[in-house]
Formats: sequence, structure tokens, C-alpha cells
Amino acid sequence: MIELDNRTDKEYNFHNLETIATALSHQEIELIITDDIEMREINREFRGFDKSTDVLSFPSDPFPGAPLGSIIISCDKVESVAHELGHSANDELSLLFIHGMLHLLGMDHEVDNGEMRHREEELVREFNLPLSLILRSQG
Repeated sequence: MIELDNRTDKEYNFHNLETIATALSHQEIELIITDDIEMREINREFRGFDKSTDVLSFPSDPFPGAPLGSIIISCDKVESVAHELGHSANDELSLLFIHGMLHLLGMDHEVDNGEMRHREEELVREFNLPLSLILRSQG
């Protein structure tokens, strides 16, 4: 279900991400784990922001058999935020993956009326994770 491209030397428990992916979609997802340097380049090229970010999502064209899309996560952000907030890097990776998956599924917290925040909160509880990206930013 997840096509993994780990471009780092970091090792994570990707089994948890497979469980989350399967719960949310039956389509294949490309997951790229990279560092802040590459993430900054991708963010600049595709979004026009000359800075790194934690997670980016790129939905695929909707046609039969197509993958849902690509999620790119910065391992540097995973590690620093997990350390800062006192939870595991695997939990932080799961939180960012959920956030990216919801974007692939068409949700957008920047323009909705709280639907993505609500769904993310449900998934955080369902998978017994610490506060998510959206929930932290609202606190």
C-alpha cells in the first residue's frame, strides 16, 4: 500500500503508517522521507516558499488504478519536533503522515470550516497518538 522511498539514514516503524494508510484509503501512497535541504528545494519549486517544511502532499490525477498521491516528510522536522514535545519520532512521523493523508483525500485546513481539524483529532484518538499538527497549532 505504501511505496517507501527513505532517502535518509533514519529508521522508523513504518508498520504503523501502513495501518493508518489502510484505514484511510485502498489506493497506493508514495511516501518519501527526506531531509530539510531537499524539502526546502521541493517547497521552493512547487509552492514558492524558500524554506523547509514538515510535510507536503501531492495528490495524483484521479483515474482508475492511480495511486492516491505522494507524501513527503522531513526527517529533520520529525526528529526536532518529537524531541521538543517529548514524544517519539515514530509518533511524530505518524502525525505528519495522517496530516498528509488527509490532504491527499481532499481536505484543506487552510480553507475549510474545521473539518480537517476534526477528522485529524478523531484519527489521533483512534491511533492513540499525541497532539497532532493542527491541534498543536490551535492550542
